[in-house]
Amino acid sequence: MLGFAVGTSVAALVLLSAPLFGTAWAGPLAPAIPILAGLLAGGGSFLWRRLRFFEIRNALKRALAKKWEDADRPTAGGLGAYYDAQLILLRSEYEFVRSRGTKRALRSALLLEASFGFTPEDGFECGPLNVAPDAPETQALRERWEARLAARRALEVSPPPLGLREDAHYRVFPREMTVQAELATRSAYLSISCGMIRDRYGRNPHEEAASISEELGRRVKRDLKEYATISGRRAR
Repeated sequence: MLGFAVGTSVAALVLLSAPLFGTAWAGPLAPAIPILAGLLAGGGSFLWRRLRFFEIRNALKRALAKKWEDADRPTAGGLGAYYDAQLILLRSEYEFVRSRGTKRALRSALLLEASFGFTPEDGFECGPLNVAPDAPETQALRERWEARLAARRALEVSPPPLGLREDAHYRVFPREMTVQAELATRSAYLSISCGMIRDRYGRNPHEEAASISEELGRRVKRDLKEYATISGRRAR
């Protein structure tokens, strides 16, 4: 945005300078001046922000290292840093990538398994979800995942390192659950759930009473209604 603003401003100044100073001072390079100015401004701003980011990240790593925490492996000591909503989103994404069936999706699923203790036999139903934040079912799943990670630690198998790429795809690092962040998280996993509802049961499963059980229909309605409330649009 800064590069675009600078490039636009410089282009306007170059055009305004023509009646006052002529075009000889710029010559054939006049069209390139705004582009170069925009690239320098935008590139410089980006590099500065990246340097600041790396400074903050390294400071955080040092602080965590003093507390015997591994910043590259946030689940090395368990799942205590994660809120229920975050774990549900990650488990929903695990369910989604497994359904894709591609080699890349399989690698992502294996990464989530090794990092969070997920398994296909978790008893986790996405689309519609059979778990909710702070529910007994979620606590039971958390204990199952914790036990699996503890078993791996007992065998001296550490989780794989996680970086910016994994966080960009799946938001694998724990975050403070502000109201806005929780709404965004719930909207994300409900969108996955609604997509799987459509794929498994059709576009109007709650209207097809004969095709699904009463309990399943209740959960379908719950997810569709909550998704519409949070996102402000009807699930398609």
